[in-house]
Amino acid sequence: MSPLHDWPYLVAAIAGLTVITVATRTSFFLLPARFTLPAGIERALRYAPACALAAIVAQGVFAPEQRPFISWYNNQMWALLAGSLVFAKTRNMVATITVGMAVFTVLRLWA
Repeated sequence: MSPLHDWPYLVAAIAGLTVITVATRTSFFLLPARFTLPAGIERALRYAPACALAAIVAQGVFAPEQRPFISWYNNQMWALLAGSLVFAKTRNMVATITVGMAVFTVLRLWA
């Protein structure tokens, strides 16, 4: 489709996403103070930022160009694996980033 025919869809999508975002973000402020979330939901919400970050990183690593790319030649995948192993062993974020970037750089320059 040409850009002139797409504008109603884009306007509707942006308006819909705006309404949903405002409704979900302000719901905690608009609810009465006596309303509390169950403990299980509060515990689950603590993992939301990590899950969102993992989804963004996984999509960028395993589907760069909107197609699955799991291969021996996927340098980002190997860097992610190396960084994950370092983090699992050391729990040190600086070491994780350093090793992941070093592995990615070496593979990118070598391959």
